[in-house]
Amino acid sequence: MTPTTHAHGIDQPPGNVVAVLVLDGDGVVLRCTGAVPALTGCPPAELHGRRITELAAEPDAWTGALGAAARQERRTLRTSLVRRDGATVEVDAEVLPLPADGRTRFAVCVAPAGPARSATGDESLVRALFSQDHIGLIIHGADLRITRANLDPRLFGLPRAPHAENPADLRLTDILVPQDAAAIEARLRRVLDTGESLIAWEHPARPLVAPARERVLSLSAFRFHDARDRVAGVAVMFTDITENHTARRRLALLYAAATRLGRTLDVTRNADELTGILVPDFADLASVDLSDTVSPGRGSGRFLPGTRLRRIATAPGDGAWPADIYQRGDTVRAREAESRALCEGRTVLVPDLAAWAGELDIDEERRRLLLPATATSALFVPLHERGTVLGVLGLWRTGDRAPFAGSDVPLIEEIASRAALSLENARRYATELRTVETLQRSLLPPSGVALSAAESSGIYVPAGSASGIGGCWYDVIELSATRVAFVIGDVAGHGLSATATMGRLRTAVQTLSDLDLPPEELLTHLDDLVVRLGATEPQSQDGGVLGSTCLYCVYDPVTGHCVMASAGHPPPVLITPDGRHTRVRLTPGPALGAGNMPFEPLELALEPGSVLGLYTKELARDGARRRVLHERMAAAVASGSPPAEIGSAALEQALTGPPADDVALLVARVRPLPGNTTTAWQLKADPSVVGEARRLITTQLADWDLEEYAFTTELIVSELLTNAIRYAKPPVRLRLINDKNLICEVSDASQTQPRLRRARLMDEGGRGLFLIAQLAHRWGSRYTCSGKTIWTEQQLIS
Repeated sequence: MTPTTHAHGIDQPPGNVVAVLVLDGDGVVLRCTGAVPALTGCPPAELHGRRITELAAEPDAWTGALGAAARQERRTLRTSLVRRDGATVEVDAEVLPLPADGRTRFAVCVAPAGPARSATGDESLVRALFSQDHIGLIIHGADLRITRANLDPRLFGLPRAPHAENPADLRLTDILVPQDAAAIEARLRRVLDTGESLIAWEHPARPLVAPARERVLSLSAFRFHDARDRVAGVAVMFTDITENHTARRRLALLYAAATRLGRTLDVTRNADELTGILVPDFADLASVDLSDTVSPGRGSGRFLPGTRLRRIATAPGDGAWPADIYQRGDTVRAREAESRALCEGRTVLVPDLAAWAGELDIDEERRRLLLPATATSALFVPLHERGTVLGVLGLWRTGDRAPFAGSDVPLIEEIASRAALSLENARRYATELRTVETLQRSLLPPSGVALSAAESSGIYVPAGSASGIGGCWYDVIELSATRVAFVIGDVAGHGLSATATMGRLRTAVQTLSDLDLPPEELLTHLDDLVVRLGATEPQSQDGGVLGSTCLYCVYDPVTGHCVMASAGHPPPVLITPDGRHTRVRLTPGPALGAGNMPFEPLELALEPGSVLGLYTKELARDGARRRVLHERMAAAVASGSPPAEIGSAALEQALTGPPADDVALLVARVRPLPGNTTTAWQLKADPSVVGEARRLITTQLADWDLEEYAFTTELIVSELLTNAIRYAKPPVRLRLINDKNLICEVSDASQTQPRLRRARLMDEGGRGLFLIAQLAHRWGSRYTCSGKTIWTEQQLIS
């Protein structure tokens, strides 16, 4: 070749010299062809690691061209290069974007400047491009047959010669598996039809001779025309990004596992998340089988043969779980081989299911557990955490998808470890939830209570999460003289500590109610107790006794009156028998623990058959929910439903989902005592009335057909009246109530409470109350507005 001369007084390189440089994203030369010295005067080794702008007389032109290429735009420019000896050479250059994988980002073709490069120069450029080893090039004709290619035998497992010598006989279907070839040809056909270039499109390209070998290519394609501007074909540039794609897919799976697993504390939903993460990106079928021992409060580190498993999650890649294997919800059994693998924490890799099945003793049970008909390979990964074997994750690939390999095991074990931790946390959470709920329910009274004064039903609905459970309570307490107390309360805080506090408050109310105190006085004593406990027991993170609320209501079936007071608790709803409802105008006092604040009582006269609805603050917090509750209760009362149905029907409408806080509802239908079951006498404070009182009692008991209780009742009344006349103040009142028990009451104006004592052998008195305690089933006394009342109860044998 004879060099030509040009201005600048130097030898110009031949016009057919074409150099190709491969640059990274910063414009640094990574590789270049042997034609570079003719243009720059530098050997290729000296250019490696230098920026392209260092070779340019006009660096800004190169900076703009590289910026355009970074935006996936091809850019041509005419500029000058600075040779090693300081001289400049005018060149034409074209900057091509490459797929953004690895370090290579740009391909630069450089040739001496001229009016128009000759066909020889163009051929040199094409020859240089097709000589690249790391960038694949394929030229397709308009029929998508390959006309020229530099297919890398390392990429497809094929010799280079057949493709170079006779490419016209090849299509992608002769090189790739049908599914991959069809997808790629469809995209190339779109490029041919629309002229819209394809930039860095990633798709599997598995060789036909080795379909199990996973290969992913990044393809860029553009349409080209012949000299008459007719569509001549499509040129494709591709790079093998299998390793990069695999790494990104693994990172994506790990990221999905890290962000999606553990977001819920529900075992089943965590299992569903796990299978959803792995299908279809990693597997075609996935299942999670958990041991039956993985239940709240239980767990086993040993996984014995025959251990029962329950399939709690499945995920099919095509939307249909195979019918030939166990379905979601089925109970399966771990045999000896499976149990041994699970106990050892060993992942079982099965690249070829058919061959593996030939080595096993296959029966119907094992086939339904391990061998879907369409599966070709499998992975079985044990789920174990903190020494507890939770179950197994089953994964299968089907069809002609590449089988699982040893490189998949570390990835799936990392994901399984995260999944096992989330499942174990969910199990422990469920254990805590079950413990709190069980303790809460055990501290509540029976749901239904039937008394002479009222028929009641209590309903407790736990919160949707453990953070909201604990602290709500209700109670129905029998008082003297057939009266009944309805109580409802709510502890500040949640969890086990709140549940324990609730139990203590309920016990305290039970104890104080035995004193027969008015509601406002009882709440005052309860407030004193809470203040004392709060001073010695600081509030925990889950709350404490301070700030608890309580509503105490006493109903007397003899008078039909109801008295109530509230310590920070919402007032109840009152529903008349015909369905009219109103919220009781009770002014709640401060919550328990405020101290030194009075509680205002409210007295109501209730119609027979009226219903009181006492509920906790979760139902009162939302006005719309409260209205629905009241209206639904009123409708149920009007229809004559019993209290249990009234409460369940109301909550069904008022609670549209799991509540954020636990809920308690107490429904009580009051009823008066029949008029002929009660009689009372006003007596003079004179010892002579004792004999008269005995005659009155004998006559009344005969009217009630209770003559057999006359002698015992006469003794009780004689002792009580004698004490009242001797030590107390007039007036003296005697009352008998014929209920489930025979109740005898003696009232006087004294505030002195009687006290049972043991009389010594020589004492003349002090045996009266001891005698009464032996004759009566129960006895006690209570303060009244005008003094006190001493009462006894005798059990009636029906």
